[in-house]
Amino acid sequence: MQLLLMVLNQVELLDPLLEAMMEQGVRGATILSSTGMARELSKHEDFPLFGTLRMLLDSDREESKTIFMALKEEEVPRVKEIIRSVVGDLSRPDTGVLFTLPILDVEGIS
Repeated sequence: MQLLLMVLNQVELLDPLLEAMMEQGVRGATILSSTGMARELSKHEDFPLFGTLRMLLDSDREESKTIFMALKEEEVPRVKEIIRSVVGDLSRPDTGVLFTLPILDVEGIS
């Protein structure tokens, strides 16, 4: 099994992404609100250098969404394709980050 993690910066795409997954029979995602390190540091007056990051960051977006999914090995390519079809090219700036990690042991899911 693999743990797929995606940090979705374009939070307006969360519902379309989840709907596309449901339509393709993909279930079992957990979604958390998250904030990146640069965005968090840009809020602190103690770090004047990071204050300039405010101009570079999307000021309308306060948070991202982090999606966790435990998937069978053979499901990973299909889920990644669904994500790309909704979100687009993840190499574009401020889109998102996607990676997988091996799951060595699991309980509570089939």
